[in-house]
Amino acid sequence: WTYDVISIGYPGAVDARGPRAEPGNLGEGWVRFDFSKAFDKPVRVMNDAAMQALGGYDGGRMLFIGLGTGVGSALVTEHVVVPLELGCLPYGPDETFFDRLGAAAIETAGEPVWLAAVAEVTGMLRESFLADYILLGGGNAKRVRPLPAHTRCGGNEDAFIGGFRLWEEIVEPHDQRSASVWRVVR
Repeated sequence: WTYDVISIGYPGAVDARGPRAEPGNLGEGWVRFDFSKAFDKPVRVMNDAAMQALGGYDGGRMLFIGLGTGVGSALVTEHVVVPLELGCLPYGPDETFFDRLGAAAIETAGEPVWLAAVAEVTGMLRESFLADYILLGGGNAKRVRPLPAHTRCGGNEDAFIGGFRLWEEIVEPHDQRSASVWRVVR
């Protein structure tokens, strides 16, 4: 393959140096790994849910909720991507959003209960974040029918678009410097 740059969507927290902790669902060796040196190309690493959100963004203030093995989340507005960890928020006295919206909940609680929780949580979070709309992504987003109000369905393919957008650049007319269109809060 011929390529100039590399984008990596990482399933976990990321800071300016890359992955902050080893992922729970992949092998070891991600933290402090020098991706640019290994590939001999410029590399940008961001949270995988944030990358999918970036690819599915269509203007306004968007809250992304990834429904996969766990619960990914990000807020995107005005070309700023803010990775979130909404899966750790409480859902009832002994559960979190991760417990209620993750893939295991479909099996343990059943799909109708899971769908009701998705509808409840998307409405609550849209209101809390003053989002214009919610983008559902991840492998289980396609199971959400009907879609809650102000919600649309994306997919894992949005991460590819996000990977390209991560490298988009513009020239600022007032100072002629090249600056990234997208700013990722870390």
